[in-house]
Amino acid sequence: MKCQNIVRNVSLLLQVSGIFALPLASQLPSLLDATLDDLRAGLDARAFTSEELVRAYIARINETNNQLHAVLQLNPDAIDIARQLDIEHSTGRSRGPLHGIPILVKDVFATADLMDTTGGSYALLGARVASDSTVIAKLREAGAIILGKTNMSEWSSSRSSISILPLGWSPRGGQTLGAYFPGQCPLGSSSGSAVATSIGLSWASLGLETTSSITTPAHINNCVGLKPTVGLVSRHLVIPMSSHKDTVGPITRTVKDAAYMLSAIAGRDDDDAITRHMPFDTLPNYLAACRVDGLRGKRIGVPGNMDKYMFKEATTDASLDAFWASLDVLRGAGAEVVANVTIVEMEQGKYRQLPFGVFMPDLVSSLSRYLNQLTVNPNNLHSIADLINFTHSSPLENYKGYGTDLWDLALEKYSYGTDSPKFLQDLAAAEESAKIHGIPGALANNSLDAIIMPPTFGAMAASLAGTPVITVPLGKTPADWPVSVEYPSSPMNFSGPGQPFGIAFLGPAWSEFNLVGIAYAFEQASGARMKTKPLIQPRTELIDILRATSSTIDA
Repeated sequence: MKCQNIVRNVSLLLQVSGIFALPLASQLPSLLDATLDDLRAGLDARAFTSEELVRAYIARINETNNQLHAVLQLNPDAIDIARQLDIEHSTGRSRGPLHGIPILVKDVFATADLMDTTGGSYALLGARVASDSTVIAKLREAGAIILGKTNMSEWSSSRSSISILPLGWSPRGGQTLGAYFPGQCPLGSSSGSAVATSIGLSWASLGLETTSSITTPAHINNCVGLKPTVGLVSRHLVIPMSSHKDTVGPITRTVKDAAYMLSAIAGRDDDDAITRHMPFDTLPNYLAACRVDGLRGKRIGVPGNMDKYMFKEATTDASLDAFWASLDVLRGAGAEVVANVTIVEMEQGKYRQLPFGVFMPDLVSSLSRYLNQLTVNPNNLHSIADLINFTHSSPLENYKGYGTDLWDLALEKYSYGTDSPKFLQDLAAAEESAKIHGIPGALANNSLDAIIMPPTFGAMAASLAGTPVITVPLGKTPADWPVSVEYPSSPMNFSGPGQPFGIAFLGPAWSEFNLVGIAYAFEQASGARMKTKPLIQPRTELIDILRATSSTIDA
């Protein structure tokens, strides 16, 4: 072991000294598509360092951010952290697969460092917390480098209706745009996380979902989005929307990378009571689920009359054609496709609108709870009423343009709290209905391993049930697809040529291991992601940073 460490140290010294020849560009991973295995192999082979990887990602962010506005803030300590992790790596210490790997996180994950955590709003600029949120602490412990915070739909789209407040817009970050055609709407609310991951501004990113905030931006930006069962991942010190429905999950470029990230962040947390519902003491080995035969023998359900009940979107025709074609991929990979599965709640139209009686009282209570955990609260904000007043009075928040209609509604009609009999009754009724008439009931009644549907529709179904969903790239619109504007007030295009879309796999609670296996096998069989490339791409690659480092040393 001592000899191995000496070899590692000498190898690193020679590399830093410029004695080793630079690797060929073709020997380095392309950051647009790099997987964790690619980056891990390069770091372990001393082809590059974590510091060089961080510098490459920062350069890529600087090249695209004025156009796409995906990243809200960079971590000023990122390079120093990378250097420290490089030293650990050079001495043979490894914290695991994520050691020295940069990631970006949505601007809802509190960090006890020099970065702000604001939900995209100026209201919380300068606010501080006592410690990192649990998921950030877990990622740091695993060796990940928190590279920065991503832009998002302000307050996770809870401030105003999406027909008024554009998806992906925040006062601090401006309007995030997708990279696949001009003016592309990124969907939301984890907009920046999805866009950043799609064009390789970091290895992966972290999002928060209540109803669709991970899965829909992931699928429209050619990414994998994994929304875990509510309770699998802690939400402690995460700016909330709903303490009963929020869940934290990864946005990655591959299913295996989502499994890596989930393995790092999942687990019980004494600071988040809902994680006590986890039915196992030891987490499943999500990486072991990534097998090419993961679909063999699985029963996959397809809802009946889906095109009648689903949302009508600008890409519906193209995505439905690809959806029906995907059934042959499933069968070819060994799955049994079960057609015409009845989902009563879908036929009742319950997946078209949030049940406000569940989400609104939870929003009022959850936001207040978070605000009162701040150790520094520069604007003295403690409630939604305070947030409304701040938004109204601050010109930076553009109250005149975007208002606060959802907050106003919550304060006017739903401020009775989550301890009230009214809320508890509505919550119990919604959860019972979802269990019997929603996704869990359909899975159980048909002995299914998973149900598939387009992600935008599947996201709502999984939200009401609190169950997991994973989206995988499926296809893209043709080159002659017309540009479409959804809302006249929006500055964005909701569809256009070359726009990606995905497919969603939904399973019962705590079935992430099974879903990862199914999604991985489908991903390997379809290969859809690599067939779709963004129109806007950063230029910097690792070789550029290595050449710059070598030139500096030679000089």
